[in-house]
Amino acid sequence: MCPAKNNMNIDFFLYVCNTLISPPVVTMPSWVPAVGLTLLPHVGGILGGLITRKEVKTWYTTLVKPSWRPPNWMFAPVWTALYTSMGYGSYLIYKELGGFTEDALVPLGLHAGQLALNWAWTPIFFGAHKIGWGLVEIAVLTGTVVLTTISWYPISRTAAYLMLPYIAWLSLATSLNYVIWRDNKDKSE
Repeated sequence: MCPAKNNMNIDFFLYVCNTLISPPVVTMPSWVPAVGLTLLPHVGGILGGLITRKEVKTWYTTLVKPSWRPPNWMFAPVWTALYTSMGYGSYLIYKELGGFTEDALVPLGLHAGQLALNWAWTPIFFGAHKIGWGLVEIAVLTGTVVLTTISWYPISRTAAYLMLPYIAWLSLATSLNYVIWRDNKDKSE
């Protein structure tokens, strides 16, 4: 703080000093968190897609797969919708709790954890060909997504509902991972 001068109004002097010393406040446009948090899950999806694209045409074709598995072309549009949905849900939580606040630690921390687990599955399953470890990982992922959804529900029902298709898809993906593991134990490196 600046030293006060004898004949100056102290309040005015403090106001001027604090205005000059305080850094300017930069406000972010309100759309930035909405767009950023909605797009964030796609980062891992894009990187995972680079691994998957190669392996779907080579290693994955050698695996025994159940007749009920979705066709390969379906995965990209489904994951695009799921990543957008979970990302926008995280924005709703962020907005409702006033940003990255102490109250947001658990619900957004769980979301960050499930996102990291989501991004890790592809390198484990497709990259390393570790089908069994992929099964363990996707089971932990599914549990974390359920916990995330439960933590979101009291804050924003809409955000929690946006996670339900993700849980359904993960249930299918976990079942598919299990059957592929069971029927290809000899092909898991």
